[in-house]
Parts: sequence; structure tokens; C-alpha cells
Amino acid sequence: MKRIKAVVIPSVLLSLSTVAVATPAIGDPTHESPASVSASKASGLASASASVRYEKGVVAAIERSAHPLKSTDPEGGSRDLRALDRMVRGAEVVGLGEATHGSRDFFRMKHRVFRHLVEEEGFRSFSLELPWSSGVRLNEYVLDGKGDLEDIAREEFQGSYRIWNNQDYLDLIKWMRDFNLHHPDDPVQFMGDDMGYAGPESYERVTDYVARRHPRLLGRVTGLYRGLAPATDAGTYSEEYFKLPLAERRERAERTGQVYELLRKQRPASGADQRDHVWMVQHARAIHQMARGMSFDFADEEQAAEMMKLRDQVMAENVAWWHQHTGDRILLSAHNTHVSYNSFDARYPKTQGAFLRDALGKDYVSVGFSFYEGAFKAFGTEDNVMRTYRVGAAKPGSNEHTLDKARQDDYILDLRTAPEPARAWLDKTRVTWNIGAGWPDPVEYTTALRQAHDILIHLHDVEATTYLGTP
Repeated sequence: MKRIKAVVIPSVLLSLSTVAVATPAIGDPTHESPASVSASKASGLASASASVRYEKGVVAAIERSAHPLKSTDPEGGSRDLRALDRMVRGAEVVGLGEATHGSRDFFRMKHRVFRHLVEEEGFRSFSLELPWSSGVRLNEYVLDGKGDLEDIAREEFQGSYRIWNNQDYLDLIKWMRDFNLHHPDDPVQFMGDDMGYAGPESYERVTDYVARRHPRLLGRVTGLYRGLAPATDAGTYSEEYFKLPLAERRERAERTGQVYELLRKQRPASGADQRDHVWMVQHARAIHQMARGMSFDFADEEQAAEMMKLRDQVMAENVAWWHQHTGDRILLSAHNTHVSYNSFDARYPKTQGAFLRDALGKDYVSVGFSFYEGAFKAFGTEDNVMRTYRVGAAKPGSNEHTLDKARQDDYILDLRTAPEPARAWLDKTRVTWNIGAGWPDPVEYTTALRQAHDILIHLHDVEATTYLGTP
């Protein structure tokens, strides 16, 4: 059913209609003649009228180029996504963002877009803002049915990644497994591109490989890795790692770096040996990425920013590596902040999207999400408890306030080809929804949408995902 949107009176007109004007007495030095008062009023009304006309022109231009979406539900037909096909055609990696980390409509839309790109455009990998080792476990489930999905999710989606333990992502992963059962010779894959955690399986893979292929190096590798593999659950391990003295965290990164360099310099025979070597070097690199990321002084703002820059660089490098070594076209899922070209936040000096554009050029396309109002899951920034939060209508002057005036409730907009005056409007920086894993967030975020993304998916309203983890 078509939603009926409330009629919003432009704020400038509302203020003119409700503010009383005090009239100074004759002879008062502040007294203005009736003619000057009338001229002032006329000037204000003319300015307001021009502003309204400009906004109407922007909205009309958006309406002309917006492609309506019928649903975010992954089930059913996808004819309304054919416009997106044209927008991303030729891209090897498509970054699909989210304006909150906990709204089901973003997750379901990602599921819907991925299914469509798999079935119609030949995409074969889904990449998530999740540690590499967690992605490997999920990929083993997707490819071979190894393990129980609920157990894997409970064990891997912990700490800062616990929001991913939601029904919508599990539905996507189950669909991927089902697809592979019906297409065993042309499977889809799942990868994690982040550096936040390296599970014990990663260390075992590396040491087992060294024992088989380079036994003379086994003593040295096991010595360098001694005491580093997690012996607790992922959340506890990460929490305790942060508490280690800075010198110890840096010493650990030195050791993991030595293993990575040692393996990288080996020269295996061709064929299967070479393929195994390439993957084991990547596993060793992922272990080192985690240790290196933990080796910064987080109490120092500059160091913390450098770590966030490294994180986005690592995520981009892992995606590019996966594309190079699997040949798969990839749908990359992350927050708007990460898939964008321009950072929404000064704490993120350079984004994953910017690194991917450097590496892949036009083979990378960024798709952002926006929404007008709605709900999301997030953990409380005061108590770390997961709850449902809701935000009301976007404020006048924000990106979403104007975007939502289009007659289409939900739509796709190619920001690269939008007509004037929409293009000029999209090039200007203004307030925007940018909600992460924690709430409330004291930061007011701003961005110029056309500088951040190539394509935008706008949703009128969103609801919170069904969270499956512990509060």
C-alpha cells in the first residue's frame, strides 16, 4: 500500500508565519518607516519563495531520474532492480552501504540485491565487514555445509561484530548454502574482509601447512606464534587483547609479521602447491593484520586515526586480493562510511571505498543508503546493552528531508547522471543520517552524497532487525 506522506511546511515559511514583529514607537531611533518595513518583509518573502522554488526543482529532477523500488523483501521478482544492473554493469566490486548497522530493511535489501546480481549479472561472492577468519568459517558452511550456522554465528559474531547475529543475515547465508546445493559447479562464496579478530583455526591452518610443505621452518613458526592463538571466545579474546600493555601488543605484531614475511618469501612448485601457498600466505597476512591493528596507542587520537585508516586499507586489500585470486565479482557489504569515497567522519582519514577506487578504478562502484525515519538495533554507548532505538523524521536542511519529498517512497538514484539542479544539490555538504553500532552518538555527520557514492538507494522508513545474540 502506498504510504501517505505528511505535508511538510518549509521551515523558513513557518518561521515567517509564526514570529510576531514588534513595531517601535514613532520617534524611537529604531523606528522604521512603513515603507522600509514592507520592503524588508517583501525581501524575506522573495528569498523564501526562491528557496521553495529551488527545492521544488531539485525534487522534480530527482523524481525524473529515480527508479522506484517495490520492496526490500528478497523473495519474489526483481524486475525493479534492472535499472541497478545498468548502473553497475562492468563493475567487478560493488560496495553496498547501510545508514545504520541494525535495520532489517538494509540487510534485506542487500540480500535482494545480491540474489539479483548472482542470478542476472554473474556475481559470485558476498563480502562483509567481518574478520577474515570468521569469513573462512562461514565460507566453509556456504560451500560444503561444514558446521552449524547458528553455532558459527554465535561464536564468530561477537564483540564489535555482534550486530551481525541477526535473522536477516542468517537468511542470506542460508540462501547462499541452498544456491550452492543446486549449483555445485558454479558456487557463491562468503568472505570477511576485516582485521578485528584472528581465530585459532587461522593459526592451525598456517602451522599445518608449514608442517606439510616446509617442515624445516616449523619450529621457527610455532615459536613465533606461541601464546598468540585465542584460547577463549572471540569477544573475551578481543577485550583482553585491548588491555595488554602497548609494548606487548607491538611485540606480538612483530612476531606475526615475521611469520608472514617468512612464508611470503618461499617459492613453491607450480600447480596445486602454488595455490596452497598463496592461500596460506593470505591466512598469515590476516593474522598479522589483526596484530598490527592492535599495536596502535588508542589513547592517542592521531594513532587511533591511523589505525582506522589502516583498517579501511586492509579491508580494501583483502577484497582486491579475493577478486584477484578467485575471479569472482563481489558485492561488498559495509557501513556507508566504509564503502564511500569521502569519509563521513574525521576519525576515518581514508575509506575502504577510496582505497578500492585507487586499486580498481572504474571496476569499483559505491552504492549508499539513505532513509527518512525509522528504527534500528544498537548497543547503548553508556551500558553496552543491545536495544531497539528509533529516530523521527529527518530534519529540514538534511539530505534525507529533501530526498524524501520525491513522489517515490523507495527508489534508486544514479548520482552520476542525475539532472540539474539535483546534481548541484547533491554536490553540497549537509547533515545526514550516519548511525553506527552504538547509540546515542553525539556526533552530527555531514556529507555531499554525490562526492561519497555513485548510486543511492533511498528508503522512506526502516525497522530494526531481529537480533539473535545476547543483549
